[in-house]
Amino acid sequence: MAGESLSGRAARAGVLPTRRGGKQRRPSPKPAGKSTGPPAWSEPAEALCERLGTTPQGLSEDAARARLDSLGANTAEARRRHPLALELLQRLGNPLVLVLLVACGVSAVVHDLTSSAIIAVIVLISVTLDFVQEHRANNAAERLRSAVALRARVLRDGEEQERPAVELVPGDVVLLAAGSLVPADARLLESRELSVNEALLTGEPYPMEKATGLAAADAPLAEVGNTVFAGTSVLGGTARALVFATGGRTEVGSIARGLEEPVASTAFARDTRRFSVMLMRLTVLMVLFVLLVNLVLERPLLESFLFAVALAVGLTPELLPMVVSVTLARGALRLAGQGVIVKRLSAVHDLGCMDVLCTDKTGTLTEARIRMERAEDAAGHPSPRVRGWAFLNSHFATGLRSPMDAAILDQRLEWTEGWDKQDELPFDFERRRVSVLLQRGARRVLVVKGAPEALLRLCEAREDADGAVRPLDPEAREALQARSDAMGEEGLRVLGIAWRDEPPRAEPLTLEDEARLVFAGFVTFLDPPKQSARPALDALAREGVAVKVVTGDNARVAVHVCQQLGLDVRGVLSGAELALLDDEALSARAQDTTVFARASPAQKGRILRALRQRGHVVGYLGDGINDAPSLHEADVGISVEGAVDVAREAAALLMLRQELGVLHSGVLEGRRTFGNVMKYIRMGTSSNFGNMLSMAVASLALPFLPMLPIQILLNNMLYDVSELAIPLDTVDAAQLARPTRWDLRFVRLYMAVFGTLSSLFDAATFVVLLHGFRAGAPLFQTSWFMESLTTQVLVIFIIRTRGGPGRAPPSRVLLLSSLGMVLVANALPFTPVGHYFGFVRPPPSVLLSLGVLVALYLGCAAWLNRWFFRHFDTS
Repeated sequence: MAGESLSGRAARAGVLPTRRGGKQRRPSPKPAGKSTGPPAWSEPAEALCERLGTTPQGLSEDAARARLDSLGANTAEARRRHPLALELLQRLGNPLVLVLLVACGVSAVVHDLTSSAIIAVIVLISVTLDFVQEHRANNAAERLRSAVALRARVLRDGEEQERPAVELVPGDVVLLAAGSLVPADARLLESRELSVNEALLTGEPYPMEKATGLAAADAPLAEVGNTVFAGTSVLGGTARALVFATGGRTEVGSIARGLEEPVASTAFARDTRRFSVMLMRLTVLMVLFVLLVNLVLERPLLESFLFAVALAVGLTPELLPMVVSVTLARGALRLAGQGVIVKRLSAVHDLGCMDVLCTDKTGTLTEARIRMERAEDAAGHPSPRVRGWAFLNSHFATGLRSPMDAAILDQRLEWTEGWDKQDELPFDFERRRVSVLLQRGARRVLVVKGAPEALLRLCEAREDADGAVRPLDPEAREALQARSDAMGEEGLRVLGIAWRDEPPRAEPLTLEDEARLVFAGFVTFLDPPKQSARPALDALAREGVAVKVVTGDNARVAVHVCQQLGLDVRGVLSGAELALLDDEALSARAQDTTVFARASPAQKGRILRALRQRGHVVGYLGDGINDAPSLHEADVGISVEGAVDVAREAAALLMLRQELGVLHSGVLEGRRTFGNVMKYIRMGTSSNFGNMLSMAVASLALPFLPMLPIQILLNNMLYDVSELAIPLDTVDAAQLARPTRWDLRFVRLYMAVFGTLSSLFDAATFVVLLHGFRAGAPLFQTSWFMESLTTQVLVIFIIRTRGGPGRAPPSRVLLLSSLGMVLVANALPFTPVGHYFGFVRPPPSVLLSLGVLVALYLGCAAWLNRWFFRHFDTS
């Protein structure tokens, strides 16, 4: 049977190959517990079709819809979103919220109903604000993720259709080719040289050959050769497969249900958590210290406890998760408006940190509208015969079609008349060629098309212009390779064409048949540089992002394109040269290399790791199956909407347009997003920390609490409300001009310097109130509440930029929310409501003194902010 591979015949004989040239080991027992019946791979295909109520032509649309309704969507995610009320209640489980609720309950028990009610209201407002903002952010992220759902080629009513993978049901028949991501567990009905990466399931990095036939019922997954599993990727060949398990019933789904460990966090999440832990430790130490001091001074136990709890709330960045989520979600929405879909929110931050972008050439630096320039024979003369052989190969080849195939077929020829396809060896990325066996009348010809350097090694003869076949000696082979290289230096992409006559035989083609070929000539193509790439490359270079071209193409073609686009080529490294370098040597060379040519997927991963070891944040832009490992390896993987399934799934960002200008806008948005997150960090570590430190120290010297617990909670709530607009704020140009990095050392230093400044002015306020106005507890607490919140909020407009408040105007929303909270805080003591918080009306002289202190503090903070960034900013 000509359509069946050697693997298929071996399968019928009961031996399924697992690697080229090898046989399977003796099967080991398969873990039980998943199904009571025989596994699908041990049943004859006809029996499996009958059991699933389907045919090799697939299901009808009505039957598929009915099964989808009864079995559910094809997704392994078993987690469902909880009702909104339950999600809101779950936030009450936050440890700090629980402490506040305990304080609320204690106040009610001792009949301090006013304090109890105010604490309850403050907790409710804070939790509700946090919930609403994060819920909106999560909904926005979910809408973006649904826009890039995996799609599959499926037979419905006997016709090929493209459907979302979540709609697949048992009984569907799917079509697979190189680059496909397998959408469900499926039994092979037909296959041609199918090679699958199953590292997701087996941990084996080597391709697994698949073929039709039977496998033992107790065979382990690594040795089931007639079945493809959800989540694995097709590396080469084609197949038609019958889906027998979807969603949580797949092998991957069953593994996912058993996983208890959370997904590994990103670097940004880890740094955020480290920062929160640092503040929490500081909070615990300060709270224990204050509580101990108040107990030693024999102050009321309940009041001391509430004061310590309020101090903890004031110190803890309880809004940090919300600010991060909302800021990243808003950045994702803005990116979506610019044509970039965010699949992982933290990738927005990673994009802003990126300082090296590795990109493929085709479609990014070039138009990806390849046109066929000429076909020439081995002597360099135009040749209709070479054009004809190329057309036959592209016309009859199946599987993954390249843009060069489309360019060949665009020039319609009548050469196909009378030719019938007998067999095929599909393209794969290791061989870099495709072979088809054709027959017309009594003549059978194997036609091979592929990379010239790979093809010339297989040729033992060449065809002259007159059709005569002559031996190919080493000198002629070198001359042909030199001719190919010369055309590459002209910016042309080159394919070699070869053939050989095949005698009649019953056996199907094998890789060993690709030998003793007759070299016919070259087919050349031109993929013109993309003019829009030049300004984007210039903009990325100005903003500190180095662009490196990592391609499987010829080095001369890549360098030619870079030169046309004005990209400075500092160094070139080929895949052959790279293979001779160890990791340390590659790390040194990668730093100063611009073009990496003829790089295999594994070598691309080594390049990315070498750059990351040098301290770079690396992005990778690619759209092919051979780019998937690199997309996963990079700090931020970027693909395009038209990429193959496995590339789209591996990427963290998807560009709707394959334009570097779109990516440049994304880089700026990532920096803007990270800049807004860091504003909250700087605010929380300067004024907030300084005020709480002052409060803790003041509790030692004062005969009364410097601020009542209720006043601390109110201060914290008003401050949080003023910061809710941070995700909407603008960012000054200095923060967009270069990559930004999270630096915990910088944060700690900033906290120490500005916390000290805040505490010094708090101490000055204490001296003025105690010695200048002989203020008692109510006046002291009221005055410091007003001064504390005013400085804490207004300093936002100073530390939100690196060069002072005049560099970048704040957003209108931030301006209104901040000034509004300052107005509320200063007006509250003059209203009847202020009495419930323990406030009194300060005299005009006190207000004037507080105004002078606030102005002095803001002036010093502005000078210190500029000085600090000049001397300590290393981002």
